[in-house]
Amino acid sequence: MQFGILDLFAILGSLGIFIYGMKVMSEGIQNLAGDQLKNILGYMTSNRLGGVVTGFVTTSLIQSSSATTVMIVSFVNAGLLTLRQAIGVIMGANIGTTVTAVIITFFGFKFSISDYTLAIIAISLPLMFSKRNEYKSLGDFLFGFGILFMGLDLLKNSVPDLQQNPEALEWIQNVSDMGYGSVLLFIVIGTLITIVVQSSSAAMAITLIMCDQGWITFDIAAALVLGENIGTTITANIAATVGNLYAKRAARAHFIFNIFGVIWMLLLYYPFLNLVDHIMVNWFQQPSPFVAVKSVTWALTLFHILFNITNTFLLIWFVNQIEKVVVRLTPAKATAEAEEEFRLSYIGSEVMRTPEFSLIEVHKELSRFGAITRKMFTKLKDQQQSAKTKESLAFYEKIEKMEDLTDRFEEEITAYLVRLSEGRLNVDTSAKVVIIHSVTNDLERVGDSILEISKNIHRLYKKKLSLDNKQKKKLAELSDHVEEAFDIMLNNLEKGSLSIDIKEARKKEQEINKLRKKIRKSQMRVVEDPTYEVKSGILFRDIYQGLERVADQIFSVNLALAGEKFDLDEILDEDF
Repeated sequence: MQFGILDLFAILGSLGIFIYGMKVMSEGIQNLAGDQLKNILGYMTSNRLGGVVTGFVTTSLIQSSSATTVMIVSFVNAGLLTLRQAIGVIMGANIGTTVTAVIITFFGFKFSISDYTLAIIAISLPLMFSKRNEYKSLGDFLFGFGILFMGLDLLKNSVPDLQQNPEALEWIQNVSDMGYGSVLLFIVIGTLITIVVQSSSAAMAITLIMCDQGWITFDIAAALVLGENIGTTITANIAATVGNLYAKRAARAHFIFNIFGVIWMLLLYYPFLNLVDHIMVNWFQQPSPFVAVKSVTWALTLFHILFNITNTFLLIWFVNQIEKVVVRLTPAKATAEAEEEFRLSYIGSEVMRTPEFSLIEVHKELSRFGAITRKMFTKLKDQQQSAKTKESLAFYEKIEKMEDLTDRFEEEITAYLVRLSEGRLNVDTSAKVVIIHSVTNDLERVGDSILEISKNIHRLYKKKLSLDNKQKKKLAELSDHVEEAFDIMLNNLEKGSLSIDIKEARKKEQEINKLRKKIRKSQMRVVEDPTYEVKSGILFRDIYQGLERVADQIFSVNLALAGEKFDLDEILDEDF
């Protein structure tokens, strides 16, 4: 048997088609059932069984445990799931992966779906070009489904026939006859295969093909499956190294769950395989997978199912302990220095997920962004009440540093949205991305305005100027109203929705405009007083106009969240 470089490329290309089909199919079903999946994942209580069922259903629907894990991390980040709830969902996701194995085994080996893949792809094409988002997503799903099994069929036809190569079979036989040593070796091989192909489903498909071709025996194939369970957690942990605290903890939980499962399975390895053999022979009336090659694919699928269900049943009672271990392994930074360090807490990984779920994380970052501007404003109020130049300077420098953070927030969130927009977005998601761009820009402008007001307050001290009691009282009153506007905006940002009610925000904006006009009129009367201090009066005017500008920018955020258009620059031109 000759095996050249073109044969290797044929295998790799077939595998690439399989993985691409899996990706397109998964994304299509996620987009098709986006809100429903969101509700399924969001419907979480402290009930562990509910979490397992949720993980199972979600993974069964989208046919990707990796996608489910990514969504779990998104929901933990967004505060919709606790780490404890997420662990239950991860357990269910592991059981859900067995559905993928059943589908591959049935359609790829028992029933030849490859004869119909071109017809499925043909049906998908007009749907993919439809104007309706649901039809587009359905088309993506069908296209991915067809491509997946086309890749599987190509992979089956590309692998060499080892039956005609006694040397290769002899080598496999030699490394398969070392007892537990062989089991451990093939666990390592299964782990490496999964890390290389970056998909446990693809690794499972490769294992099933090896069984179908008679390359490996049932006990060796089961060891590969155990290795694939470890491999899928390692890829998640690698991705989490560039992620945030929550991503790391979810990945660690997944690893602990699967590695413990492999450990106890090694202790009961051959008795467990004998149980699977007993079920195949006595329940399903099939030949023993230890002697009949044609029984191995279904026996391996059964082993995969029983292992994951048993592992979940054993560990579901220890969710609290797993959570404690994960938190201890991945502690949060609690120093004041770490608190000041810029980092996006919710948008952590470069691994992009579907846009609909990515926006959940972006909303949470916007909420943090808004909280920083609110903190800046609190410092500004403290600066207004400061009595010494040194105190004023300290507040100004603090606000200046925080304004740098707002710039970084805008840059990072905008960059993330740009990357998100490079993918295929439906009309609704595109509109949401535009709105979030607007909100991000307005929040950064709030930071700029607060810094400018702080600068004007500090100028009063530097130039040894002062405001009279009436002016101080007016600024304090206006600042209180702006502070209330901040609280309304933060509440709207935390809702993470683009369909908020802005009656309260509109009412507060009207109150601030009315107060600003009142201050303006009284100031015009004071200017006529011969004792009027011009320099301090100019700074007073700049400060109260700056406060009103902040209020306008806050209202612009609320209008954007409500889906209403608002030309902030036009309004500012009218006011000033």
